[in-house]
Amino acid sequence: MVGWRGLLPWLALWALSTGSSGAYKVEKYSIAMPNVKPASEELYLCTPIKIDHQKSYFIVGFEPNATMHTAHHMLLFGCSSPGSKLPVWNCGEMSRATTGDMPSASPCGSGTQIIYAWALDAPKLELPDEVGFQVGQNSNIDYLVLQVHYHLSPEKGIVQRKKYNLKYINFHFVVGQPDSSGLLLHFTERPLTKLAGVYLLGTSGSIAPHATEHMETSCQIEEDKVIHPFAYRTHTHKLGKVVAGYKVSVDKNGINQWTLLGKRNPMTPQMFYPIENEVAIQKGDTLAARCTMVSDRDDYTKIGMTFNDEMCNFYLMYYVENGKPLSSKYCFTPGPPSYYWNLAGLNNIPDREASLL
Repeated sequence: MVGWRGLLPWLALWALSTGSSGAYKVEKYSIAMPNVKPASEELYLCTPIKIDHQKSYFIVGFEPNATMHTAHHMLLFGCSSPGSKLPVWNCGEMSRATTGDMPSASPCGSGTQIIYAWALDAPKLELPDEVGFQVGQNSNIDYLVLQVHYHLSPEKGIVQRKKYNLKYINFHFVVGQPDSSGLLLHFTERPLTKLAGVYLLGTSGSIAPHATEHMETSCQIEEDKVIHPFAYRTHTHKLGKVVAGYKVSVDKNGINQWTLLGKRNPMTPQMFYPIENEVAIQKGDTLAARCTMVSDRDDYTKIGMTFNDEMCNFYLMYYVENGKPLSSKYCFTPGPPSYYWNLAGLNNIPDREASLL
């Protein structure tokens, strides 16, 4: 499937096994951290795979090989070019400094798209029959880049380290201990008729002290394509209580009709769950998401990369039949206090439903 054809000896990539799904053979390959040694409280590391661009491959499943006690989350990016040519680099997107002798760069140098995301000990994901992410030939994905976010629990580990000058032991990782967290990619070379994509909705903004805040985002689909959502995933850090995503269409009277795509408590395993309502989404429809955040903190909490920051993300996994996925991959808004659904002109908002489980 993939490989550097001997150009980079550090790449640990090999065929692990083969199987079958229906009428086609499915193989498994590993993308994993090459025994890295995390040594800071908040660290994002990336490692790449170059894909043989002479062939097309279709990823049909993702099998995590990681634990939440080591990794806060993992993301798999598809890239036209990687952010670095190094075997491993610091890819905390909001930090451009170096970590020791490790330079920083984004996960992708160009053509960034998210293919898969994992957190909180979520189990493996198998895509529906005939659905797959196309990589390699006839796609914009020449590289796969694995990002792992390592972190130490700020409630205990940092306090104990400062008080007793101890290493990070028995919390999330031990400084200097090798780690090879990663994924087994299930793939086939048989062409599939339904090409998968991921559309990510998120916000910027901040949460006031001791407040309940709605972080909201929405974007209209402008491409002349029909997408079929089949799975969703929610992601926040500690303050998230409910994350909900919707398809919004407009009836002949100009009234918004809201169809629930998915709603979860983001503190449950952050896996991709089956869509709540099977609907087609097309040009002119709007995708919208809300994260209900509840803060008991004495200070403002901003959107950011660290454990003490927050995130508001709703991932929508979909397929396009006999066509290419959306060119647009992301929908981000400024968030509170600058952006809310009603300020964006949406009406008939299901306020209670979107905020409660």
